[in-house]
Amino acid sequence: MISIKALLAKPFSKYIYNSVQKWANNPVETQENVFQNLISEAASTEFGKDHNFQNIKTFEDFVKHVPVRDYEDLKPYVLKVVAGEENILWKGKPLYFAKTSGTTSGAKYIPITKESMPTHIEAARNAILLYINETGNSSFVDGKMIFLQGSPILEKKNGVNLGRLSGIVAHFVPKYLQKNRLPSWETNCIEDWETKVDAIVEETLPEDMTIISGIPSWVQMYFEKLQEKTGKPVGDIFKNFNLFIFGGVNFEPYRAKFEKLIGRKVDSIELYPASEGFFAYQDKQGEKGMLLQLNSGIFYEFIKADTFFEENPKRLTIKDVELDVNYVMIISTTAGLWAYNIGDTVAFTSLKPYRVIVTGRIKHFISAFGEHVIGKEVEHAMKEATEDTAIRISEFTVAPQISPESGLPFHEWFVEFENEPEDLAELINRLDQSLQNQNSYYYDLIIGKVLQPLKITLIKKDGFQDYMKSIGKLGGQNKIPRLSNDRKIADTLYALKVTK
Repeated sequence: MISIKALLAKPFSKYIYNSVQKWANNPVETQENVFQNLISEAASTEFGKDHNFQNIKTFEDFVKHVPVRDYEDLKPYVLKVVAGEENILWKGKPLYFAKTSGTTSGAKYIPITKESMPTHIEAARNAILLYINETGNSSFVDGKMIFLQGSPILEKKNGVNLGRLSGIVAHFVPKYLQKNRLPSWETNCIEDWETKVDAIVEETLPEDMTIISGIPSWVQMYFEKLQEKTGKPVGDIFKNFNLFIFGGVNFEPYRAKFEKLIGRKVDSIELYPASEGFFAYQDKQGEKGMLLQLNSGIFYEFIKADTFFEENPKRLTIKDVELDVNYVMIISTTAGLWAYNIGDTVAFTSLKPYRVIVTGRIKHFISAFGEHVIGKEVEHAMKEATEDTAIRISEFTVAPQISPESGLPFHEWFVEFENEPEDLAELINRLDQSLQNQNSYYYDLIIGKVLQPLKITLIKKDGFQDYMKSIGKLGGQNKIPRLSNDRKIADTLYALKVTK
């Protein structure tokens, strides 16, 4: 018998769907309103005064007065906010700092304000409601839901709460979901990730789990521990588990492994959250790409990735973007980030409405020889090379080998297989062909005998987990870069390779 909660979810989901359609069908006007509101609200801040916000009327004015910045460039302002000063990047003081580990900056402190905080919660809620509206399936709201996330314990920094984004969000779970939500507060506060996952297994095994959510690599670890403990597929342990919600990385390299661990297919919803804002979520099951959140206090700019490092690359608004072009995404937000480069690259899969996929990181690419291979290309190559085979991948990353002991340079793929291919040479050939087909620069380098075809280095079972543990980044929101232009990760992984 359907519950009151499941029954009420359907009309509410219809209401939310209709409200989303209003702004999604008026994208340019919606973004213009967001832009004007941001400028007027921040005109009297220190940043607004320094950048002449009073005289900014158009996007062209904004481009003249506000350069694109990354965290390092914005840091002088952020440090004032962290020191407790008011009205620096946004009105008053932020509610929180989301602490993230930057690759070049050490710890980053990303402000979250009373205006920006609700948009994180609403986007996650709306993703589920649009799924209910599309599928008619609301029965899962009666079961238990798990969100694998960081510790909700917060510190204080000059009167402002500080923690991981996922830990901050844990404080905002709606009351009507509190009874359904796992793990318990006590378990969620465990800092050591392996100990935490073991505790989550014990807590969830007797429960009727219907939604499981988290970064795929860490949900995989949870699933494997469930299977080790019971000897059963996850889908048999949790008979009513029918919705997997994920974000942070491309799911495709994990899909085959997950279907085996679960033992059946389940619906999934992809999210695109970050400390800087909740940018997009999957709004339709059959669509490739996630609906860009144009009405969430975020003004978007886009710079073509292949022009990004030029002197003055052209900055585009939503009305000027094209399909299937790799863009660096630049944001200005109600948290006081201005023309801010979050480091992600995206491509549009639809312009009516605007949907994006994350293609990688502007700093995560391989161009040691001018090939500019990006994350999306290596992930697609792996998917293409292993589909219709029994090969399953646990994890992988790619790095250039510029000075091999003999022969030409090559791209080195570090791969942890769940089950190794019978014919490794055939897999290598398929991977290399896929990469050549996608990237003409790479093709030219192979044909021109500048590079030799890629090579695979086998990593032992749980090797990537051991690597993440060794650098203090096991669990939470941490993930392995799909590729890098140096050998920092590669050289460490050598100690974890399979020796035969």
